Amino acid sequence: MAAELLPPDRQPVIIAARRTPVCRTNGALRQMRAHKLLVPVLRELVAGPGMDPGAVTDVVIGNAVGGGGNVARLALLEAGLPVTVPGLTVDRQCGSGLDAIVLAAGLVAAGGNPLYLAGGVESTSTAPLRAHRNDDGGPEFYARAQFVPDSFGDPDMGVAAESVARKFGVTRARQDVFALRSHRLALAAAEAGHFDGELVPLETAAGTVATDDGPRRGLGAAVMARFPPAFVDGGTVTAGNSCFDADAASAVVITSLQRAREAGATDGLLVLGTGTAGVDPELLGVGAAAAARSVLAAAGVEADELDLVEFNEAFASQTLACLDELTIDAERVNLDGGALALGHAYGASGAVLVTRLLAQARRTGTPGSLALAMISIAGGMGTAALLQYERLQGALPGA
Repeated sequence: MAAELLPPDRQPVIIAARRTPVCRTNGALRQMRAHKLLVPVLRELVAGPGMDPGAVTDVVIGNAVGGGGNVARLALLEAGLPVTVPGLTVDRQCGSGLDAIVLAAGLVAAGGNPLYLAGGVESTSTAPLRAHRNDDGGPEFYARAQFVPDSFGDPDMGVAAESVARKFGVTRARQDVFALRSHRLALAAAEAGHFDGELVPLETAAGTVATDDGPRRGLGAAVMARFPPAFVDGGTVTAGNSCFDADAASAVVITSLQRAREAGATDGLLVLGTGTAGVDPELLGVGAAAAARSVLAAAGVEADELDLVEFNEAFASQTLACLDELTIDAERVNLDGGALALGHAYGASGAVLVTRLLAQARRTGTPGSLALAMISIAGGMGTAALLQYERLQGALPGA
């Protein structure tokens, strides 16, 4: 047992997880607004065994570049949940989906045997144009929000990825090899049916979208070598070893161990620990390492004890730098590929990590398996969650 469990009525456990296909911006999902992406995922979750839509305590959803309002409430009502179910939308940029799950886990731990749907959604294709109001009342459009004060540099993501590569000595060769691995593993996972149980097909005007569209068969070392530096002259970060923007939604059912057992859930991911950390905004890509180090230390878990690790691959440089800092072998991470192949749907990406971990844990079927989800966040932050796969109907080790 990695960490002492909370009492059953306060021990958070994830018992179901689903996601849409992850598709490139302006691709197959280009006409679906964020709430439309999320609706089928919520419907699928509340249709699961032992679920009563009216018994859902709240729906907590992360979103980073949407149009404001409350996408959680909008989506849950369109999904057919009762008007008595509220909704909460949270924004920690790239970490939003994982932070929504972390928030729900904390609320479960506070007691009361609640049941939450939590996750994230992003439609980068339909994200609204953004503008400040000039003195004359006219719009001054901008590409992204300001993450930190100008005195901190407020670097663009690609520039920060180059800074991480230089600071931590991550070579172009390592980045390209890791990116190719991501595509290879994602293609193999799709062919083996590893994604089938977690995917919720989407109906669009052009037809049904049921698969991720990011992984590329034609990539090889020679192709990767031809990509020029994308952000800094003479740099090592390229379009080939960086993620692409994407559209997707993903969510989980998270409740107390007691309530999960009463609902007949047979297995799930116990939430052993969560945490968010801040780092130098110029090196924002290593935020995940700081968060993971803190969470693992609090639980008394060593990195080599982890069985499954999912890390959002925004850039190969920052992924490898974080893994080096945590002394985690890159070959042990993202066993079915990651965002370098599948894409980065901002607010949804952290929830996709947890969805992948539940699917992988169920595939291996080994009780006691330790899993780590982690993501770096714009502005110099990172969030991590330590999870443990268990059968829920018997006595748990150490409980």
